[in-house]
Amino acid sequence: MTAPLTAEAHASGMAAYFAAGERRALELGNRRPIRLDGSGKLHPDILAAYREHGFYVFQGAIGGQELADLRADIDRTLARAPVAPDSTLDRDGNPALGQEFARPPYRFARPLSDPLGGTSRNKGRHPVKVAEPTPADDAPEWTIELLHGNLQLMDSCLRLYGHPGLLAACEAILGADFVPYNEVVFIKEPGLGPSVAWHQDGTTHWDAPDWDMDAHGFNFMAQLYPSTPGNGVWVLPGSHRLGRVDIGRLVAESGSERIAGAVPLVCDSGDVIMTNRQLVHGSFANSSPDRRVTVNAGYFARKRVLGVTTELLSGEEVTFDEERIKARSRMISVGIDARRQRFPEERSYVYRPGVGQEDRNRWSEETRRTVVRDYNLRDMYI
Repeated sequence: MTAPLTAEAHASGMAAYFAAGERRALELGNRRPIRLDGSGKLHPDILAAYREHGFYVFQGAIGGQELADLRADIDRTLARAPVAPDSTLDRDGNPALGQEFARPPYRFARPLSDPLGGTSRNKGRHPVKVAEPTPADDAPEWTIELLHGNLQLMDSCLRLYGHPGLLAACEAILGADFVPYNEVVFIKEPGLGPSVAWHQDGTTHWDAPDWDMDAHGFNFMAQLYPSTPGNGVWVLPGSHRLGRVDIGRLVAESGSERIAGAVPLVCDSGDVIMTNRQLVHGSFANSSPDRRVTVNAGYFARKRVLGVTTELLSGEEVTFDEERIKARSRMISVGIDARRQRFPEERSYVYRPGVGQEDRNRWSEETRRTVVRDYNLRDMYI
């Protein structure tokens, strides 16, 4: 009988792979602060590096005050979480946050587990199971791995959503009429955070005759704490240009779940990583002592979404028509105005599809009730 893999043994066994991957990541030359030209466009050097590698690290994109706001909102939201998946009470015995929303905001997993690898979940995108270390004896039965719909959960996330530099980068990649996907927060607590087995995002456009490296959009990954090889996401640079990748073959050729050539998305707190959704990527169980909290926001080119009929990960079949796209995209305009109110000294980004609709999309308590609440029921997925 094979002895259980302890968290300590897992961390020790991954150390050499982690160190080599981090060295490769720091040699790629794709990390600098956001740079815009005189007309507010993303600097072409950044665009070129993103196209080559499939990701770019925007250093220091989140200032100190905003970072503090985000961390405080995260801690408040986690403190008010239900104590288990089937509970309606938080750790203090009070009604848990989120029961007022149509879609439950908290997703739980077993500590250090791999809930997706080797299963049919998420349309079978995670073909290979990765190591599941045994958590410490005093570990809780469940850990929160994800927060859904963060724009309605936390005002700081809504303000971050209107970040002018990030939205300018979005326009440079996808065009001025880009549309939202969804917004979540990944939680990787030290010694508890589960893995997300190797996969590629997107399922709709792989065989499209006009497929390209941007066919399934990208995510912004805002890091509230340092992202390390042990707690962070790993990617295979350049794989966003290869089409659908045989991940099982990659793992077999590498001899283990430690895919050869992959690098970790290492960065400091306050950095934001722009990551192509077609990259082969995943994360290992967080047997490290370091916490990771990542605020994710995804985007698509409008032409890739309009009129598309597809099946969501939930199994529901939907068609993304003009009305749905317009309603869901209002959140970008609301986020821009929420940010303007919090940071009036900034020059706000101008979202072209929202021009002329500014008064309808002012951030207010009324907008919270009529536009923001349950906005994520209109999430789009391709």
